[in-house]
Amino acid sequence: GAEHSPGMEVHNGTLGIGFSTAAGLAWGRKRLGHTGRVCVFMSDGEVQEGQTWEAVQAAAHHGIDNLWAIMDVNRQQCDGAMDDVMTVGDIATKLRDFGAVVAEVDAHDLPAMRAAAATPHPGRPLIVLAHSRPTQGMESLMSRFPKLHYVRFKSDEERARMNLEIAAELGIPPVVLEAH
Repeated sequence: GAEHSPGMEVHNGTLGIGFSTAAGLAWGRKRLGHTGRVCVFMSDGEVQEGQTWEAVQAAAHHGIDNLWAIMDVNRQQCDGAMDDVMTVGDIATKLRDFGAVVAEVDAHDLPAMRAAAATPHPGRPLIVLAHSRPTQGMESLMSRFPKLHYVRFKSDEERARMNLEIAAELGIPPVVLEAH
């Protein structure tokens, strides 16, 4: 919650409530004449929920342009690969059809992310589709794809092997592991 993460007023998740909550906050701020923008960090899995699409459409209809989102587009979620859970097709086209301004970037390119966040979007919400690889810099985890949420090691041996592989890939010393 907010008491542990200053600036993070609410949380969201797989139920797709984040964008609609943020749209309500942004609309309220705008109607009260408050300055500032409301930002949402969300996952591509949230577009499998109708509430997300309704919120995008409502935000565009009501000219809520103090709202922007970064959507982590990694094509996987806790239940598996996106297309195995429910195919959603071309997210960017659909978001534009619902009235959002969309920018697409490589999530691992921070200057591109900053530039995308500055995309003009008068009268409409901005959604930055940040295409990411959950295993970026840790290729040894690819063997677990698409089961990358809540990674648990099956044995102390696997944990030790992953520790060494990830440290080598990142060019850092391995973590000193405690026995379990």
